[in-house]
Amino acid sequence: MINHVVLFKLCDYSVEKKGKIREELKAMLYGLKEKIKEVKYLEVGSNYQLNAKSYDLALITHFESLEDLDLYRVHPEHLKVVKRIGETTQARAAVDFEF
Repeated sequence: MINHVVLFKLCDYSVEKKGKIREELKAMLYGLKEKIKEVKYLEVGSNYQLNAKSYDLALITHFESLEDLDLYRVHPEHLKVVKRIGETTQARAAVDFEF
C-alpha cells in the first residue's frame, strides 16, 4: 500500500474567508473518494488554529500501488481540485511512502 500525505498552506486571507475556503477544500477533497476508484482511504484534517504559521490542511490517502497513485494524479476529478487548491494556497508539501 502507498500512503500519500499532502499539506496545504492557504494564502493570507481574513480569518472568516480562510475558514470558508478551508471548508470548501475539505469538501472537494472528500468528494474524490467517491469519484476515483483507486482511492482506498481518504482523510482530511484542518489545523485547529486558523492563523497558524504551520500548514492549514492535511490530506492522507491510501492506494494499493504506485500505479494507482499515478492514475489518481491525472484523474480529471483530481485535476479540478488541484486547480482550486492552486488558486487558494501559497505552499504545499507532500510525501509518498509504502506501508
